[in-house]
Amino acid sequence: ICKAGDRSLPVMPRRRVRLTTKRQATLPAALCEELGVGPGDELELERCVVDGSPAWVLRAARPDWSWFGAAHPWTAGKSHRWDAIERSLARGWVGDDRA
Repeated sequence: ICKAGDRSLPVMPRRRVRLTTKRQATLPAALCEELGVGPGDELELERCVVDGSPAWVLRAARPDWSWFGAAHPWTAGKSHRWDAIERSLARGWVGDDRA
């Protein structure tokens, strides 16, 4: 559940957006700038309740990097230079039936 007033942010004047027949809407430029999004970017929507009424929170979708450290045990103490990476990839393909 989201609570209104959790953070002290400058208040943006209320805006209305109109949906097209395809349920598309144009977002105000100021909102896009504040979210740091542009054409083709994705937004995350979160439903919450504010003062007893349903509300939706928009957030810029960010990549999930939580998996990033999973390869660490196999890379510790190894070179990260491109030529070393290419050699490692070549060794992995040896004997593979892919054409």
